Amino acid sequence: MTRALARVLAPKIRVNAIAPGVVLLPDWLDASAVDHLAATTPLKHHGTPEDVVRAFDYLLDATFVTGEVLLVDGGRHVRR
Repeated sequence: MTRALARVLAPKIRVNAIAPGVVLLPDWLDASAVDHLAATTPLKHHGTPEDVVRAFDYLLDATFVTGEVLLVDGGRHVRR
């Protein structure tokens, strides 16, 4: 959808998306599950809402970027 809309709405409107990973954990998740998520993330920690905001700020400023999905997941998408 991001790419299709970027193609249709360009050049007047840029369309991008952010795909956050482990950022806000549910309260019911126990400590061992939280530790496991961090341990299985290549960057070895969870993200924060601020990480997503920084990605958003980047996309706002990147006037030559459209049709992209920015993964903000600590590298979980490249795990083996």
